[in-house]
Amino acid sequence: MARLPRYSIVNQPQHIILQGRDGQTIFHQDQDYQYFHDCLDAAAYNYRLMVHAYVLMPDHVHVLATPSNTDSIARVVQSIGRNYVQYFNECYGGSGTLWEGRYRATVIDASAYMLDVSRYIELNPVRNRLVDKPQDYRWSSYAHNALAKSDEMISAAPQYAGLGASARDCAKAYRKLFKQKLSAAQVQEITDATMKGWVLGNSRFARKIEKLSGRRATQLPKGRPKGS
Repeated sequence: MARLPRYSIVNQPQHIILQGRDGQTIFHQDQDYQYFHDCLDAAAYNYRLMVHAYVLMPDHVHVLATPSNTDSIARVVQSIGRNYVQYFNECYGGSGTLWEGRYRATVIDASAYMLDVSRYIELNPVRNRLVDKPQDYRWSSYAHNALAKSDEMISAAPQYAGLGASARDCAKAYRKLFKQKLSAAQVQEITDATMKGWVLGNSRFARKIEKLSGRRATQLPKGRPKGS
């Protein structure tokens, strides 16, 4: 079956996942994480991708971002492919790509899901039992979003900026959201939508995205059609 085309809708937030090929480790030491962060930061600036949240896991990466151009995400991923992969292969004697096929991504209804997806991303190290608390993991946007520690790569989404009158107020309100855990159903919903490329939103939102993108945004009903 032919692959569905990418979503390329300007000013529509997307949740993006890059996975290591065959589950391989893509970060071995702090300098690797830092170099990837710098590659992402530079590419996001050059290709006008506003990054709202991210986490760099040992074998995969999550990014929540809004493209300002139709090709912002694709060009950022291509830039990382050129720069970080070359760096990694030179450091560790590898060859070829690091990534498991194409990157995964889906558009999200920001009014309903922006802060949930942001928390989903920053809680990834906790779900994977790397740390007990999100603030204990260095390579994510949690320190910026929840603790008001500056990360120049991060752009505040309107939903985040609306949490308070100042950066400190926003961080305090955002931090309080973590007192209520995401349910297993919420985690599965976000994961499935991103991995399968279906929109994260209700049916009205899906119809809007289908009209804007010219592609199917939800899974077809299962089962054989009934006979007449």
